[in-house]
Order: sequence, then structure tokens, then C-alpha cells
Amino acid sequence: MVKADDLVKFSVLEKETDLLILADKNLHKEALETVIKLRAVLEAYIIKDEKFLKTLRPYWVGLRAPKIVKEMAWAGRRARVGPMAAVAGAIAEHVGKELLRHTREVIVENGGDIFMKIKKPRKIAIHAGSSPFSEKIAIEVEPDQTPFGICTSAGTVGHSLSLGNADAVVVMSKSTALADAAATAIGNVIQSINDIEGGLNLAKRIKGVKSVLIIKEDHIGAWGKMKIVAI
Repeated sequence: MVKADDLVKFSVLEKETDLLILADKNLHKEALETVIKLRAVLEAYIIKDEKFLKTLRPYWVGLRAPKIVKEMAWAGRRARVGPMAAVAGAIAEHVGKELLRHTREVIVENGGDIFMKIKKPRKIAIHAGSSPFSEKIAIEVEPDQTPFGICTSAGTVGHSLSLGNADAVVVMSKSTALADAAATAIGNVIQSINDIEGGLNLAKRIKGVKSVLIIKEDHIGAWGKMKIVAI
């Protein structure tokens, strides 16, 4: 479904991590090496601190914890969810920033969570399950908005844990880890169309969230600086 003929598209698969990456050139080797290092750091930390993996609540880690661990814990506390709610976004951002040493433009997608640094306007289509909005609308992103994260949580699509029933909750933030955690937190409160307003109000209270889009059935709600276009 990716249409970006000016970029090279490649995938990186390592255990549960499955990335789709677009860049100026094929950087599979560099991306895979980064993923292996990140996973090793996380897996080693989880052996020492199993609660970091399992808790669904805000969590504190020590000052000596690895950088990605501290970022995930920080994002979870801001959104009032567990740190693992930020893992996909955190990995996407760390891989993307490493690849920016070799490319001027990069898009890293990790299970619906995206880190991007672009040089021309791009459109990101929204898949929202059986909603009539699914794949009918997109978010148009301008280069000066990036680098940033745009992450999606859904209760009706995919295998990630969600306590809600949103067809799609899309969050934009300068921190991809925070966008991921916030999308989870907001998605958790969406059970019906009556919860959309509450979800928007929650987004406003999470410091660092720039915008949010909530889709539930044939209803849609949005807040913040976000350009929504038809496709």
C-alpha cells in the first residue's frame, strides 16, 4: 500500500520486530544492526526488571537504566500507561535517527507506529477497520513538521493490547514513544462514539501531544494541528 517511488522500500524482521522502512537508499544492514542492539538492551533490562515488561501502569526506572528504557518509562508516565505501550514507537524512532546518519529522508513504520523525517509533503492513509473512513482519508504531513512520530492504536484492528474499541486513534508528537503511549491511553477510553469527546479531552491533557484523530464507526473527532485530506 506504500506509494513513494522516489524512496527505496525495504523490510527488517528480527523476532517480534517487523519494520517497513523507506529511505534514500537500501539501509537494511544498518537498520538490522540497530534493531538487534536495541532488542538486546531491552531484553537484558527486562531480565533484571520483569515488572517493566508486565505493568500496565506508569513506572519509574533508575537513572542508570538504558536510554530507550528511560524514554519508554517517561512516555508511559506522561500518558499514564505502562512503559511497553511505547516500545514500538521507541524502536521506530531510535532506528530512524540512526539511519538519518546515512540518508536525508527516512520513514520507519513499526506496526502502525511511524517515525519520519521527510523532504517533501507526504500523505499517510488511515486504516480503521470496518469504519467507512478506513483508507478514505489521510493525514498530510509537511517537511517542517518533521522529524516526529505519528502512531496509531486500535481496539478493532491488529494484535496490540487495547482496552478500548476504537477503529483508530492516531496521535502526533515530536516523541514517537510518547505518540505510541498516548495513542494507547486514548484508545483505552473509546468504547463507543459517545467517548470520542472524552478521548480528545484526554489528548489535550497529555503534555507533548500535538494532535489526535479518533475514528469510531461512522464518527470522527480531531484536535490539534493536523491536515486531514481525502484519498
